[in-house]
Amino acid sequence: MADEKQDPGQPRVSRRTFIQGVGTVVAGSTVVTGAHAQNQERRSTRGAAAAAPAGAQRITLNINGRDQHLDIEPRTTLLSALRNHLPAEDALTGAKPGCEMGSCGACSVLLDGKAVYSCLLLAADAQGHRITTVEGLSHGDRLSPVQDAMVEHDGYMCGFCTPGFVIAITSLLNEHPNPTLDQVKTGLAGNLCRCGAYPRIFEAAMAAGHAEKGG
Repeated sequence: MADEKQDPGQPRVSRRTFIQGVGTVVAGSTVVTGAHAQNQERRSTRGAAAAAPAGAQRITLNINGRDQHLDIEPRTTLLSALRNHLPAEDALTGAKPGCEMGSCGACSVLLDGKAVYSCLLLAADAQGHRITTVEGLSHGDRLSPVQDAMVEHDGYMCGFCTPGFVIAITSLLNEHPNPTLDQVKTGLAGNLCRCGAYPRIFEAAMAAGHAEKGG
């Protein structure tokens, strides 16, 4: 009413100020709601892509004695399949993405007992073969003779290349159970150790050969 007086203790709010405030709140609410909807859409899209990649095909890989069924693109490498496409609880990250050009050996795995570069092998081409990663060499808490020898002889420094060397030595011993030093050097020529721990790696390989023979 015109005869009502403004309480001097309360700030005066004009119609202009009130409308401007309401407009700001509504606009802010719209922005937040819109952003939330966009985030939800992105999550949904990512989830759908992860569940069924475009052009995916179903393959079965025998990894460390277990059959794993994967829906992957034909261009997926075995290295990527092991690290990124297995169920989270089964992901195998021992094989490392080093050069991803087949030059360093950090990604080595065993294919039917022979070392191969998993970065150069398509996952689809590994079907029908026995794939063994460095995780599959141990039995529970019991390490393989090669793994034991690498620990005993300090055959590592930074450790990044170590899984690949363990695989390469295992492959070598499958072919030459009691190798000479020259055979060790030749057998491990496809693996690089940027820290330069070669002498101890060679010692570990020789010792593992004797251990597997019971020497």
